[in-house]
Amino acid sequence: MLFSMALLAVSGCTRPDRRSSVVVTRPTASSPPVAPIQDRHPRSLSAIINNELQLGRYADGEADLQQYLKQHPADRAARAMLHQLTADPQRSLGEGWQPHVVRTGDSYSSLAARYLGDANLFLILARYNNSTNPSMLRVGETLHMPKSGRSAPVAVEAPALVVDTNHRDVAAVTESRTAKARRLQDESVGLLDQGHNDQALARLGEALALDPRLKPVDAKTAALRTQLLGSYHERAIVLYRDQQLEQAIALWNRLLAIDPGYEPAIVYRTRALELQHRLKQY
Repeated sequence: MLFSMALLAVSGCTRPDRRSSVVVTRPTASSPPVAPIQDRHPRSLSAIINNELQLGRYADGEADLQQYLKQHPADRAARAMLHQLTADPQRSLGEGWQPHVVRTGDSYSSLAARYLGDANLFLILARYNNSTNPSMLRVGETLHMPKSGRSAPVAVEAPALVVDTNHRDVAAVTESRTAKARRLQDESVGLLDQGHNDQALARLGEALALDPRLKPVDAKTAALRTQLLGSYHERAIVLYRDQQLEQAIALWNRLLAIDPGYEPAIVYRTRALELQHRLKQY
């Protein structure tokens, strides 16, 4: 996975409102009128996600994604986000669903991680639930979570190695991937400094999907990486207990590609593989 998908943003995190059961995750103050696309300055991908898609401004987000991709046609994270925005959610994730009652702390990204195996698939999961504002969830409401847990139709492929007409060699392409991973890691720290912890984790996940051996640049980055690996392990345990073994093993594989010595992941992955083997014998 990219990211794998690269994606980027994390939306819909809940926090209690003492006066009611409504949980609002982000202020929804009115914004100034949106200028025509041709009159606007080009937006970054993170700005499109944070300021448009997370707030349910899907039409504006799609237009800006199209404009962004004209300038960055090779950005697979942007293409993946556009696919989440335009694909049919039921066809992509399956018609069968199971109920999930929203609890404090839930977000579409955390639910995508649990049920789809990838937090970056928050947008198509929100659309699967007909959400007009993925940044808002209500404690106690019932959401539809795909039973199949399929994410392949909307996941981004691992970037293929392509030699272009200028005959760039493998080393040049690898350097480009490494440079992008470093940039994403730097962006994750910036998001953390702004108080966007979930988005920082998602951005760092994208960086490590490109380059699992990317080294942290300072103590802050190292701490964020430790938190990310812990979240991967916790999600994998939930999947393991739900007997979604393939997804759990895939998540532990991703974790161990980053930190081969992560002992809890080694132990649980071994158990999952043994259980998977026994189940296949029946």
